Formats: sequence, C-alpha cells, structure tokens
Amino acid sequence: MKALFPGSFNPFTKGHADIVERALKLFDEVVVGIGVNAAKRAPSQEEVQAHERLKAYYKDNPKVQVTEYSCLTVDLCQNLGINVIVRGVRSMKDFEYERQMADVNRKLTGVETVVLFADPAYESLSSSLVREIAAYGRDISTFII
Repeated sequence: MKALFPGSFNPFTKGHADIVERALKLFDEVVVGIGVNAAKRAPSQEEVQAHERLKAYYKDNPKVQVTEYSCLTVDLCQNLGINVIVRGVRSMKDFEYERQMADVNRKLTGVETVVLFADPAYESLSSSLVREIAAYGRDISTFII
C-alpha cells in the first residue's frame, strides 16, 4: 500500500521525520507531499531551501518519494495511486481536529486517513500551537530541526 503524508510549507518541523519513519512500518511506500500555491504567491527562498533539504534527506530511501503539489489532496491520491493519507499529530487537540477531517475526507472522497502520534518528546509543539504563533507573526524558527 502507498500512503501520502501531506507536509506543510516547512516540512522540517520537529517530529516530521518521525511520522514518515513510523508510516514506513505500516505502508510499502510513503509519498511526502509539499503543498505549494504558485497562483497565490511564489515560494519564499526559505521554502525552496526547505523543500530541497527534504528531497536530499530522503534521496537514498527508495520507499520515500517527495513531490510538490498544488491540486486537491484527493486528486493527488488518485494521480499517484495512493490508498491512504497519513497525518501526524503531537497533541489530543490536534488529534481531534484530524479525526474530524478524516471523517470528512472519507465521506467526500473515499480516501481513508491514518493519524499517527509523533514521539512524546514533540508533544508540546502541537500543530495548533505552531499555527497560533504564526498567526501572530511570531518567528517559528525554534520549531525547525
């Protein structure tokens, strides 16, 4: 089975590699998708560098493919023959959000979602916390490996 791990603009947030590693124990292949929206704005230099580092990080692992996408996640799944979406969470608040999104995805598209908890060492760095910090224009570089 092939899984999609849709990454964020900065795929090197702490816990990212842990989720990919754990997903490889469940699935034959993991596609790490980096969402880009070139129609909205060009990627920043930091985003381009982060994407290149991610590609370099996984280049020697034939079970991990890194791709950029600007379509709906379900379209990417269909185009690449992906069976399931993998989401990583660091807190129960994030888990509840992802569970609700999984229900919606399944109803609308038929694509299942598997939610994995990151290593407990990353629990304090919840995705919702990162979003809240970013919303206030704060520097989130402390979340980067």
